Amino acid sequence: MARTFALIPAAGMGKRMGAGSNKQYLMLDGMPILARTVQTFEEADCIDAIYLVSPEQEIPFCRSEVVERYGFTKVRAIVPGGSERQHSVYNGLRALEDIEPDDLVLIHDGVRPFVSVRMLEEACAAAREAGASVVAVPVKDTVKVVREGVITETPPRETLWLAQTPQAFRYDLIRAAHDEAAAAGFLGTDDASLMERQGKPVRVVPGDYRNIKITTPEDMILAEAFLKEMK
Repeated sequence: MARTFALIPAAGMGKRMGAGSNKQYLMLDGMPILARTVQTFEEADCIDAIYLVSPEQEIPFCRSEVVERYGFTKVRAIVPGGSERQHSVYNGLRALEDIEPDDLVLIHDGVRPFVSVRMLEEACAAAREAGASVVAVPVKDTVKVVREGVITETPPRETLWLAQTPQAFRYDLIRAAHDEAAAAGFLGTDDASLMERQGKPVRVVPGDYRNIKITTPEDMILAEAFLKEMK
């Protein structure tokens, strides 16, 4: 049976948050955001091992204040990040130990703490069938294409989805996509875009509008409200 490796990049500097520390370590109801995220992967039966990606200078802090403090036994390693998220993920892919071509890699933003076990399981199931999957939700608003301050197009809303994470891939496929992107100097907006660039199919799995990426102070307000409602 193929195994599933979780790769959680948490190497962003969080400049838009405007906080004194990187956003992944901000406390959300007494627990670091990153720890809340990792906890779901730790508890999910479908996840065999977890790799975190952190700024190199923060690896000791991440190990002591997240991995050791909360007793996460599935975390195998904390990998140094890169200058861009894509570079951080690539570092993580190259650091995975004992991985086979048909094993799955589940890539998830460290600052999306409201991911559910259901999303993990469904993303894995879809990737096992199709080779790649993305958790996403339909857009709620009308989307406009704007060039130089002028609307040039209104795409049909029913065709538009907001990509989230986790994004799941067969290891040989996502590794090849990252290898090719690195060789070409191509930067995509997410990991799925590297597969799309190769013409590979990526299946969509229904996500959740609460599966937000905490990036700004407004996101923290939303996250605290979600937690309050969950209690």
